[in-house]
Amino acid sequence: MSENVDTSTAPRRIGKPASRVSRLFESKQLGWAAFAVAVIFPFLIADNYAMNIATTAVIFVLLASGLNIVVGYCGLLDLGYIAFMAVGAYTAGIVSKAFEMPILFTIPAVVLMCILAGLIIGGPTLRLRSDYLAIVTLGFGEIIRLTANNLDITGGPSGIYGIPGVELFGVDLSNPVPFYYFCVVVVGLLVLGSARLGKSRLGRAWRFVREDEDAAEAMGIHTYKVKLAAYIFGAIWGGIGGMLFASHLSAISPQSFVFLQSALVLMAVVLGGMGNTRGVVVGAVVISLLPEFLRDMGNLRYVIFGVVLVAVMVLRPQGFWPARAYEPEKGGTENDRPERNDGGTGPGARGGKHSRRKKLAPASPASNASTETGEDA
Repeated sequence: MSENVDTSTAPRRIGKPASRVSRLFESKQLGWAAFAVAVIFPFLIADNYAMNIATTAVIFVLLASGLNIVVGYCGLLDLGYIAFMAVGAYTAGIVSKAFEMPILFTIPAVVLMCILAGLIIGGPTLRLRSDYLAIVTLGFGEIIRLTANNLDITGGPSGIYGIPGVELFGVDLSNPVPFYYFCVVVVGLLVLGSARLGKSRLGRAWRFVREDEDAAEAMGIHTYKVKLAAYIFGAIWGGIGGMLFASHLSAISPQSFVFLQSALVLMAVVLGGMGNTRGVVVGAVVISLLPEFLRDMGNLRYVIFGVVLVAVMVLRPQGFWPARAYEPEKGGTENDRPERNDGGTGPGARGGKHSRRKKLAPASPASNASTETGEDA
């Protein structure tokens, strides 16, 4: 006796199934493990140089996760992202010194200024695409740097110095180890928020715009508002990173926000895996720490650094940890599933179009009896 098994109700996956290594990398506990490593690090190496490098790497992770919202999720090529970091750093420095307040109290002003900067640059330019948008964002980054270099309120070429450190509930966190832990907590929360944004309804709209903007607009997504939201979120992440950067160094200048910094942040996103928060974190750590590991090589370290990057681009064109290429296909409701045929013996027997008719007009007892007789035969 043969059975017709209905496979339409079984969960399907797009692409090949995940391997054991892939399932391990997708584990939800991996993020907690990385956070634990960051917490344990000062117990292993606690000298000022190591804490300085580790804090810089943590801030770089925050910048990369913010740019990942713009480039990885929404597909907007931004070559001037470091400008938002400059806006946040200068806002925090100017407000904290002008009003003699702790730098944490400048967070509302930093967020407000970054939103305004995102609206100013994103409002008129996000209707552009691809190379044109990249050129405009590159120009925006240079405009911010040159403006800071020529204004008296920003200190001109000398910048702003004497920026106060972090003080929380009367506790001074300016020392290297406490400030490192403070940055780890803040960056961990913002990276988690970035990951949750990517899985939200807005995050799905960003991915649709990234894949095909015209099709997304045809399906009812307001692509302009969606792209502007991505730009503003990225600006806020970059501004908070700039505030931490200013507090970390206690001094900022226009030379801290050159185009090379934007290129390094973009490199971390691309090499880590665009659209994958975990991959971006790995890419940011590698990009920020690899030059320090090669410092003993002198000028040769830049050659080695470049060779490593080229090798990664050739061997892993989608990045260290690319976004998942498949995901489970969500099934519909019970009403969307095909009805089972009364004559089927298997749990997934297909009723075909007769089963749909039965849903509208239930079969008579006589037909059921005849069906059971046919099965017994």
